[in-house]
Amino acid sequence: MEKLIISVPDKKSALVKQILKGLGVVVQSQNEVIPSTYRDKILKIPAWTEDDLKVFEQANGAFENLKPQEW
Repeated sequence: MEKLIISVPDKKSALVKQILKGLGVVVQSQNEVIPSTYRDKILKIPAWTEDDLKVFEQANGAFENLKPQEW
């Protein structure tokens, strides 16, 4: 099976899809990516404060004090 990407005028889209489906073609809608959508999502991600990072530093120190158990 071959994959084709075509651009169809909005007014003719329904007609073209109907014809293609009648011929056995599988029509997939393409999700358009809007850059502003990604920008809005990224801006909602909170920045980490120094207090948030202290937890990781403390946990790192806990692993350094571990000694392997001898059998």
